[in-house]
Formats: sequence, structure tokens, C-alpha cells
Amino acid sequence: MLKLPLPALTACATTMIALVVVAARPGQGAPATMVPVGAGSYSLARPAGAAGPPSEIYRTEAVKGPMPTNRWWSSLAWMPFSDRQYPHPLAVQATAAGLRIHYPGPEITANSAGVFGAMPAPQGEDILLTHSGGPEFPDARVDGHSDWFVSARFEKEGRRMTVAYGHGSPYVYALFNGGGARLRLGAVPRVWSGSETSPILGVTIKGHHYGLFGPSGSRWSGLVTAELTNQAAGKPYFSLAALPDDAPATLALFAKYAHAHVRDTRAEWRYDEPTATLTTTYSFTTHANEGTEKGTLFALYPHQWLHSRAPVTSHAYASVRGTMKLAAGSSFTTEMKFTGVLPSLPGTGTGDREQLQRYIAEALAKPEAGIRDTYWEGKRLGKLATLASMSDVIGKAPVQAAFDEMRSRLENWFSAGKEGAPDRTGLFAYDANWGTLIGYPASFGSDNELNDHHFHYGYFIKAAAELARHDPQWADEKRWGGFVRFLIRDIASADRSDPFFPFLRNFDAYAGHTWASGHARFGDGNNNEASSEAMNAWTGLILWGETTGDRAVRDLGIYLYTTELAAIENYWFDVEARNRPKAFPGATVAMVWGGKSVPATWFSGEPEKVHGINWLPFQAGSLYLGRYPEYAARNYDALAKATARGPATDDKPPRWGSWASYVLAYRGLSDPADALRQFADDPDALPIEEGMSRANLFQWLRVLNQYGQVDRSITADTALYAVLRKDGKRSHIAANLGTRLRTVRFSDGVSMTVDPGKVQVAP
Repeated sequence: MLKLPLPALTACATTMIALVVVAARPGQGAPATMVPVGAGSYSLARPAGAAGPPSEIYRTEAVKGPMPTNRWWSSLAWMPFSDRQYPHPLAVQATAAGLRIHYPGPEITANSAGVFGAMPAPQGEDILLTHSGGPEFPDARVDGHSDWFVSARFEKEGRRMTVAYGHGSPYVYALFNGGGARLRLGAVPRVWSGSETSPILGVTIKGHHYGLFGPSGSRWSGLVTAELTNQAAGKPYFSLAALPDDAPATLALFAKYAHAHVRDTRAEWRYDEPTATLTTTYSFTTHANEGTEKGTLFALYPHQWLHSRAPVTSHAYASVRGTMKLAAGSSFTTEMKFTGVLPSLPGTGTGDREQLQRYIAEALAKPEAGIRDTYWEGKRLGKLATLASMSDVIGKAPVQAAFDEMRSRLENWFSAGKEGAPDRTGLFAYDANWGTLIGYPASFGSDNELNDHHFHYGYFIKAAAELARHDPQWADEKRWGGFVRFLIRDIASADRSDPFFPFLRNFDAYAGHTWASGHARFGDGNNNEASSEAMNAWTGLILWGETTGDRAVRDLGIYLYTTELAAIENYWFDVEARNRPKAFPGATVAMVWGGKSVPATWFSGEPEKVHGINWLPFQAGSLYLGRYPEYAARNYDALAKATARGPATDDKPPRWGSWASYVLAYRGLSDPADALRQFADDPDALPIEEGMSRANLFQWLRVLNQYGQVDRSITADTALYAVLRKDGKRSHIAANLGTRLRTVRFSDGVSMTVDPGKVQVAP
């Protein structure tokens, strides 16, 4: 169940496979070995005393190769059973007794603390699906997976139940050996369609409607009780589905697709540069256990149906992400416009060069000493990369120290050594059991829980892209480019047959965004906090691909950036106030979970950090935060109201705390003049967060003040562009990282010729 076809390997991947398999096949006690990648290397052993993920993965013999992590279903692989999982519109949990199934939609609540739609405590679920053959199971293991579906196997003494479920599907599919389906219900159901002698039942359990689909010829026992058994006459398949209502016609619609079990799911993307259009196709492959139906029913999230012409039905489900609309078929597509990124901001021509140079000197006056963990090392690299990018407007000499430190740090991290066990930190080690690259020193569980790799490594990739565009030879495959690509594959391998890494580790193709936890062992499912750090990573992929001429990596970055942006605007920000219940009064949530969305962070309850965690870091790819200036103003005003420092008045600017630099940068997207006034109140005393610099903030605000707010209505036929608008006048900005002149055409008819290696503004 859920087997994936395997595309061909690249020659580079094949070479590295041989090194790992020979030197460090799990369980063979092979000696620690350093594996060269171009001029760099990684280790096959962790530094002495360092932590790593657990040795046991709860999977069956059918699941081989790198293990997906950071999935909505990952707890199934990390635990003997699972924690609660949220394949919206359903919620499920694997337990010793079987699979708990619930539809949280009718119970979704909201208040100032968030939006909540979690699965209830054990025995509070609608249905427990189990095996008719008796006692509890010793565990449940991953038996197969595809882009947004998973299957779990329960097995004991010849009795087996394999269940499959996934995002967007109202169905749970089951296959049985040595028995059939038994359902323990949360209450004695109201049976409104079918009888003991019919294979299909329509039931309502505590106000929730379900279709129960036994194979043809099957019967039911226990119909007037809270425990039903399907007597399947030797046929091993069964399915059930949450129904939008209790109409007979709805049950008939679901019955049509009930025995076409989903076997594979796949997301494939294509970027059309002339029209800046990203097209993503979502496909379902089914197996007809009876009948000839090849399609299925699926519910689209808001970020999907807003950008799709899929022929949705009149049916819908409630979810913590908003309304999910039901459609039928074997595939659907979405079309989204890519809004562009820039490698650096343009000059302003306002005579601010001297002040900018002073702020750059301030930022580089105290080089960071020593090696820090992957997150804080990444933050330092991100800061250096943004400073280095200012060479485009101020020349290379003032920022040479940024290039030098960035190069030194990256090359140190990308070199584990030549042979033997590593005797230092500041390196990457490969774990062949899980299929992951772990940086040491680690932080926030990036080692033992495989958390946050996209957040941490995204800074490294972004810095490498900045270095590469000024030193193309550095990015050669035989020098440091090979290692950068290896790092990209850890967080976002686009090859489903990659022998080193799982497909798109951190990105959920159907939910449209990344997940931070490697294991998802939470009652509210998986979670993601700093969506903007994911966007920083995808900016890095785009710039790396554009700089090195790797269109596959560039287009992968565009797919991830564009899709995640749609999710951010709908689920973190809800920019058009469409998706969250009106009972939630906030302008933003800091964390999106499987079963809730909350204005809270892991590390602080301060309003500046609750808002700012989805803004940082500010870099030239962050202009997406201002695509809806009216929302940015509302978000800022909500922060000003929430903080004890109070809103600004004409003669008293607000006094922000340690994240003041992020607050003012965000304010610049809706009212740059006000942000500059606040900055100018006492610029040298303004608190600057460690990943930011005064130079970065100053340049950001000057650019926005001169050129205006983001104009999301205009696209261009290059990946590297932005359009700003002030007083009715548009400024078209484009970059050219190639070696020849390039003409860039914008969708409003404006054309501009961009010199090689330049960022230019027209008119």
C-alpha cells in the first residue's frame, strides 16, 4: 500500500551512495569515516557525547530507505503507536485497541487564546476501528507513505489490520487478514440508512455523520448497540467516511468512491517564467477493490480552492484552517503567481551612503568568536549575508569583512575532517538509519528530535548563495557547491528515490507549509512557528539556483516559496479575514498546529515576539510580508494595542523592547514614513536583535520610504524582481545574476534592461 515509483539517480548521488553503504551500513559496526563532498566532507559518526535520533523506527519491512520526518503523521514512526494526528478534515490516533477516528469540525471553538479543533481524549472519539479477531495490538507501524497519505499496520498472531488515511480525505481505508472490521462507537448510533443485511450504513454518532462501507455481500451485527461488526464474507477491504450531512444522496455519492482505496498521492509542480505562474498538480492513484471507479473524493484547503478551478461540489467541512471544499476526481491543479525575490535591495540615491557605511562598520566591528549551535550560527550567517549584499549599493570594500567571516564559517562547517571520529564540533554528521544530516552543536532538538532543519540550514544556504554570486568558483561542484546541494537535499530533496534523504523533509505538499517537529509527538499534532524562517530558506534555494544556473533547484525554491506564502497569508495571517472564526479577535497567530492555531510561541509571551516570530529575518526576499499593506497596518496596530508600551502619538513614539528592529522593519511595509520617524527618534539607542543589524534596518526603511509599498498586482518574467508603489507611481526592480544583459518585462507593459550582476530600478 502506498508504494512510490522511483526516478533515476544522478551520477553524483550514486557516487555518494557507494561511500556510505560501504563505510557505514547501519548495524554492521563499520568504523567512523569522513565522506568527501567536493572540498568539504561530512562525518558518519556523531561527535563524542552528542545526541542523535532514536535507533528504532516504527516501520514495517515494506518501508525502506530514508525515513520521512516532520510530517503530520510522524509520531507513528517515533512511537509504538502514535499521538493524535490531523489529516483534515479528520483526526485519528493509533492505539493498542485500534485506530481512533473523529471529525472535530462541529466542535471547533475560538477565543482570544486561539482557534481549537483538537481530537478529544481517549473514548471521546466518534469511532474506534479495530479487528474483529480480538485482543489488543503490540504496536502500529508505518507500512507505506506517499506525498500526503500514510498507512499503518496493526498486527498480532496472524491478525492484521492495515489502515490508510491522508490530508483532504474524508475516508479511512482498511484491509484485514484473519477477520474483518469491528467499530466501537462513541454512542449508540442513529442508523438513518441501511440495515443488518446491507453492506452500507449511514449513521450519526453524537451529531457527526458517517458512511460505513462494507464489501458487497457483507452484513452487520450489533446494529442497535455501540459496537458494530462487519461480517465481510471473506472480502478483506472496508472503508468509512465522515459525511457533510445525513442526506441519502450524500451517502450514495460517498458509496460510489468508497472501495476505490487511495494507494498513492503525488504533488508535481511546474514554473512558467514568462508568466510567473506556478502550476501544481495533485494526483490520487486508487485501487478498485470492487467496481471500476478510479477517482476519489477529496477536500481542498482554502489556499488550494482559492487558486484552483477544480469543480468542487456543494459539500464542505469545517477545519481549524477554515472551510474545506469537497471535490471528486483523480487530480486537481492550482495556479499561483510567484511574487519574485531580490538578492539585495536597491540603492535609494538619497545621500545616505555615509550613514549606511557607519552602520555597516558598527555591525562588523565585533566579529563573532567561536562556533555556536546550528540555529545561532545560522542567524550570524544570515546577518552577514544581508550585510554582504549591501556591496551592490556601497561597494565591496566596506563589507569585505562580512564576506571573509561568512566564507570562513561556511567552510569550517562544511569540513568534518579527513578520517577517524570527529574530535571537534562545527560539522555535519550523516545518520544513515533515518537518512538525515545533523549539524553539531545542535539546538532546539535538531539532533535527537530532528526539529527545525529548514529553519537552521536555510541560513547556511542563503549565506552560501550570497557568497556564490560574488565568487562563482566557490560554488563549483568540486569545491563547496556539492556540499551546499547536499544540505539542500536534507531539508527539501525533490527526488523521491534519493537514497540519502526523504522527499521534501520539512514541507507538507498538501497542507502547503512546513512542519517544525521531527516527531510530532503532541496531542495537537505537529506545529510550525517561524514561517518566515522557512521563507528565508526557500529564498536561499531560489538565489542558489539562479546564481549557479541550477534551474531545478531554483524552481523547487519557487514552488516551496510560493506555496508556503499562500499558506502563511491564509493560516498565520488570514490577510482577508476569511478563514478564522470571528470569535478569535487577533490579527495573527504565531503557531499553526494540526489541531489548533494560537498566538503563542515556544519561548515568550511578549507581544513583540508573538507577532515578530513570523517576520524575521528581514532580507531582500522578505517583501512578501507587505503584499497586503492594509493587513500589515492592522497587524502592527494590534501589536501596538497589545503591548504595555502603548500606541504612538504625534509627540511620543512607542517604546519597543528587544525586538524593536523587527517591529520597525515590519511597520515600514505599511507606513515607512512613520517607521523612519520612530527610527530617527534615537537610532543609535534602538535595540537591535542579534540576527538583525542597524544597517539592515536603515537600508530597508530607506528603500520603502523612497519607493513605497509592495504592489502585488504586477509580475515579471524573471525570478528576481519586485514592484513597489508610492503616490500612484510604480518602481520596477529587477536583478540580473547572469553574465549578459537581460531584458525584463513586467506584466504592466514596462520593460527594463538589467546589467550583469546588478540590481536596478525603473523608471
